[in-house]
Amino acid sequence: MDYQGYRLTDFLPTTKKECELRGWDELDVIFFSGDAYVDHPSFASAVIGRSLEAAGFRVAIVPQPDWHGDFRDFKKLGRPRLFFAVSAGAMDSMVNRYTANKRLRSSDDYSPDGRHDMRPDYPSIVYTQILKRLFPDVPVVLGGIEASMRRLTHYDYWQDRVRPSILCDSGADMIVYGMGEKPTVKLAQELQDGRSIKEIEELPQTAFLRRKEDIPGGIKDVDIILHSHEECLHNKKAEAENFRHIEEEANKMHAQRLLQAVGKDYVVVNPPYPPMTTEEIDASFDLPYTRLPHPKYRGKVIPAYEMIKFSVNIHRGCFGGCAFCTISAHQGKFISCRSKESILREVKKVIAMPGFKGYLSDLGGPSANMYGMHGRNLKACEHCRRPSCIHPQICPNLDTDHSKLLDIYHAVDALPGIKKSFIGSGVRYDLLLHNSKDEKANAAARQYTRELITRHVSGRLKVAPEHTSDRVLTLMRKPSFNLFYDFKRVFERINREEGLNQQIIPYFISSHPGCHEEDMAELAVITKDLDFHLEQVQDFTPTPMTVSTEMWYTGYDPYTLEPIFSAKTQREKLAQRQFFFWYKPEERAGIERELTKLGRRDLLTRLYSGHPQHARHVNFDNRAIGSTPQQPKAGRKVSKEKNKKSFNPNFAHGNHRKPGKRQNRQ
Repeated sequence: MDYQGYRLTDFLPTTKKECELRGWDELDVIFFSGDAYVDHPSFASAVIGRSLEAAGFRVAIVPQPDWHGDFRDFKKLGRPRLFFAVSAGAMDSMVNRYTANKRLRSSDDYSPDGRHDMRPDYPSIVYTQILKRLFPDVPVVLGGIEASMRRLTHYDYWQDRVRPSILCDSGADMIVYGMGEKPTVKLAQELQDGRSIKEIEELPQTAFLRRKEDIPGGIKDVDIILHSHEECLHNKKAEAENFRHIEEEANKMHAQRLLQAVGKDYVVVNPPYPPMTTEEIDASFDLPYTRLPHPKYRGKVIPAYEMIKFSVNIHRGCFGGCAFCTISAHQGKFISCRSKESILREVKKVIAMPGFKGYLSDLGGPSANMYGMHGRNLKACEHCRRPSCIHPQICPNLDTDHSKLLDIYHAVDALPGIKKSFIGSGVRYDLLLHNSKDEKANAAARQYTRELITRHVSGRLKVAPEHTSDRVLTLMRKPSFNLFYDFKRVFERINREEGLNQQIIPYFISSHPGCHEEDMAELAVITKDLDFHLEQVQDFTPTPMTVSTEMWYTGYDPYTLEPIFSAKTQREKLAQRQFFFWYKPEERAGIERELTKLGRRDLLTRLYSGHPQHARHVNFDNRAIGSTPQQPKAGRKVSKEKNKKSFNPNFAHGNHRKPGKRQNRQ
């Protein structure tokens, strides 16, 4: 790592010595994080820390504190003047630490050198309990994915039980949910003005516990009263009914307050802030990040950083509403876009970074081609309850014009020092194929599709149809597989016209709620007929606060309350997964047995007639779907035969970007 030109004081302090170098003898906020400290706008501790710093507060970060022994990491900076901030990190800790089979992972992409022992299970709970034991009178505020997705009663797959709000288990005073810059800074300002944390009850995008008689303003007619935690423990349908309200209010322009009884208390969830304006999101990205890991990691590799250091995020939010994904639950469905000027400023910083060879690894967002999209009639959006703007059909009010995004691409590619910008994040092909009433938007979509394929793909375009069964896809909130056929034809036509020889790489999920063995057998037959090289497959893994998880646990669709089947046992999951591996001789007997039992000998015939001669390799990814960005595996040795060279020159050495590693799921 090249730290030339940077001083230690250019980073937020992590030790008492670093505070003294800044001339600080007292801190306003101390941030405890389950991740290593990377001073980059893709890492939450840096974003929140820099936002507080810009507002005039003295903030320090304690990354990955040792939670064993005498708790010296929790004591070393003393008592903050305002509050402790706690986050488990960029991922839910249980997704980060365990496979779908609940086995401990061998590496952690957010830790130096991928060390797997740098954080506990549920750091939000562990860190808070320690801080409350040491400093009982200092407020503790939780944030990040783990706390945000666990702010109300939720099903925990790793413990296989329904748990109450993380406020109850941790003892924290408040949760800041979603994207935390605005509420965290506002909270600090209110505390600075002399208010106690118990008095701050009106702050948007926060959750806290109160006795019934202490609920601010009392229970109002407009409040949404959820089924109590205790009722959810004994009534799965009540848990399913709760989720619909939670999801709807998280994605409304004018949301209602949520109240849920738990024991003698109520969890109070205030509505979120409106989406960040362009000026606000620009201000966040324009903060003085060094874009480097803290010097304490000199000589070490943080895999997650290596993956994104030459990438630029251009917007927040996703209106896809995929049932298995947590993005809209955390960032909301409304798109907040950076200005072209802010994006170009960051690209210029990337160009100046040591080791940059002219290739941006990603110029995207949660869904790369949603930049600049919004409702034409915002009044209609204000009354909308749909969690997805594109399912079951693309909303006629949605402006699907790709022109602004094309302008960004052209401006970035015109910069001296840029050879090529790749689009590594997920692309919604249903938006590309949409035929709107606006012919200008349709023309821009066609132009975008051509430029994406010819200029921004590194030889392989990864897309996520997720399944071939329209019934299962409906439950996933994904478009019909017929649309994938259409996109494949467009992709192949453009490749022919341009003299290219690129691949389209599809990703699929097994064991999603509503999916049966027969559905997976049909998927295998269809993908075999298409001669697809299935490189990436996954079992569905339940994660807190997704529609799919609620279906999986409760057995009901939260919106219709109709019963939904889910494969839960290891035998049921293996029975579905085996169809991905139909070409392996050792799997054939089991597949023949299952299809005979199902009365589908027709599928058996189609599967094994015209058996291709070339061998196929499938990478089974055991990460949880929808919560995991694409990341490399540090230190993993692969034979030359299997270690295919990346098309992206940024990863030519060491091949950090492994073929088959999946993109963010859209």
